[in-house]
Amino acid sequence: MEKDRFYASVYEAIQEVPYGKVTTYGHIARLIGRPEYPRGVGTALKNLPSDANLRFNESSVPWQRVVNAKGSISPRGPGSQRRQADALGQEGVEVSQDAMGEYSVNFGEYGWFPELLPSEEAEMAQEQES
Repeated sequence: MEKDRFYASVYEAIQEVPYGKVTTYGHIARLIGRPEYPRGVGTALKNLPSDANLRFNESSVPWQRVVNAKGSISPRGPGSQRRQADALGQEGVEVSQDAMGEYSVNFGEYGWFPELLPSEEAEMAQEQES
């Protein structure tokens, strides 16, 4: 059950990453209050269901917006890096490929690293208004 709650927290946080922006596994982990689990974020994404009937799935969670701490796309199997690069490219994110075939994104232009999730900021604003 703990794993399911963790995965749900990861997926909900990733749903808040804006279109055309990227963040890191580690930043998602910090935003959900589990900074010691960036690899857990990666595991959650690796296990993201493809079944569109489920609340969280490859269509409802913008998995492509999460990259590693170097700004690179982590390999998850044959063709996975290219698939993620293509998905980011469709959002207008420029993905470069180096001589070794590694794909990366410029955090200066496309990075998203807020202190709080937008939903948490909205909650805090409502509480202050009350």
